[in-house]
Amino acid sequence: MGLFLRKVGSAPRRIGCHRDVKTTPMNQPDTEEPSNQRTSVWSSRPYRIYAPSWFAMVLANQIEMVTLGIYLYTRTQDPMSLGWLGLARALPVVLLAPGGGHLADRFNRQRLFALTLLVQALCGAVLALAALRNTALTWVYAVIVLEAATGAMGTPARAALLPLLVPASQFSKAVAWNSSIFQLGTMIGPALGGVILGKTNDFALVLLLVAAARAIALIGILLLRPRPQMRESSGRSAQEEIWEGLKFVWRHKPIFGAISLDLFAVLLGGVTYILPIFAEDILKVGATGLGFLRSAEALGAITMAMILAHAPPMRHAGRNMLLAVTGFGLATIIFALSRNFWLSFAMMFLIGALDNISVVVRHTLVQMLTPDRMRGRVSAVNSVFIVLSNDLGGLESGVTAKLFGAVGSAILGGTGAILAVLVALKLWPELARIGRLDEVQALDEFPGPSAVESHVNVATGTSSAPLASANSQWCAIDARMKDNPEGPMAAPRP
Repeated sequence: MGLFLRKVGSAPRRIGCHRDVKTTPMNQPDTEEPSNQRTSVWSSRPYRIYAPSWFAMVLANQIEMVTLGIYLYTRTQDPMSLGWLGLARALPVVLLAPGGGHLADRFNRQRLFALTLLVQALCGAVLALAALRNTALTWVYAVIVLEAATGAMGTPARAALLPLLVPASQFSKAVAWNSSIFQLGTMIGPALGGVILGKTNDFALVLLLVAAARAIALIGILLLRPRPQMRESSGRSAQEEIWEGLKFVWRHKPIFGAISLDLFAVLLGGVTYILPIFAEDILKVGATGLGFLRSAEALGAITMAMILAHAPPMRHAGRNMLLAVTGFGLATIIFALSRNFWLSFAMMFLIGALDNISVVVRHTLVQMLTPDRMRGRVSAVNSVFIVLSNDLGGLESGVTAKLFGAVGSAILGGTGAILAVLVALKLWPELARIGRLDEVQALDEFPGPSAVESHVNVATGTSSAPLASANSQWCAIDARMKDNPEGPMAAPRP
């Protein structure tokens, strides 16, 4: 393992910034990409290999989740078995993702991700064997925990690997395509797993297919040729470097604000966990209608991802993200009040589409504002926020539905998402001033507060010299915005 996970070569420490020093974001070569490669993210050979591998991973995960859910409930007839499944998959991510981010920044990301994918494929095979032999559920849950822990260690490496596969000008489109591929997998995977199970009633066979899909994805990851990643040489301990990632997120308002907005909007506004109540008791459409409602959200997300992937970069990305979350809340409220299936279907479609705008903007900001040497740790923090929003959102929906009914829960959730936007505007006004995503460049690790005063007067909207030529603590930010090309993307938290 030591030879496989070879440490990334250290980059020279930058002592200061000068006007004649050219810094290149995302560790790109200084040379410009040929003009014929700027038209599409698919002109990047590494991404053409990565995309089908990513689809195979998503498909495997979705098939596995459906299969394990049916398998556990069939064996126990106890709804708590599904609750334990969620806990087994979520808890390792919360506990281990920061450590995975540290590994992603210290070791070769491609090799680390490939190693974790190999372990997950083996876990799928072991689960198939357990289903075949009707092994005690304690051991089944143990394998699920191991698989989730491995995923927690590998996910930051996968997220931080993507910026090394495509040119910076195409990164936001790569994020949109990734989201589209993910949503396509979430639509096809559960249906495919259900059809195979219905035809064969063989849990072991389906779980073997999961392992095979991951093996195919592993081959693709091993064939990648990403750009070299950079890492700053330091004598800090692993714990110190993990905390450094947390501090970076805390001190930079666009990143912390974007992931916090997503956390509270999804935590409060998500209705996925209580969709069965709407399908059975309110819309009276049963399990078939429930399947259509869940697919509508994914279909909306895919549609928006395709639009974003083919459209020019958003000129006002921050403003669009805030408007999308507001629309997400309004669509949730209309869904709660609807008694017509097709109106509810349309609202779920709209919820998925608007949520995907927020996903693309947030993920692009997290990856492109973060210096390459810290991308793994910052991606790990982001993944923890995502897990917390999904799982705590389900808990919140269940509690409020019990207290106020499903309709009241959804109305409160949609209202909470809108309030989250208002709070975000109050706490992080910089979010509304973010411009084109393809012009975002990496932030300095720890900018000084004087940089804010010297470059932007938030109250008056005035600014001073451009950041790219400023010989100050913020000279490395160079985060140009379309609306305010001389203003910084972020200011340190007080």
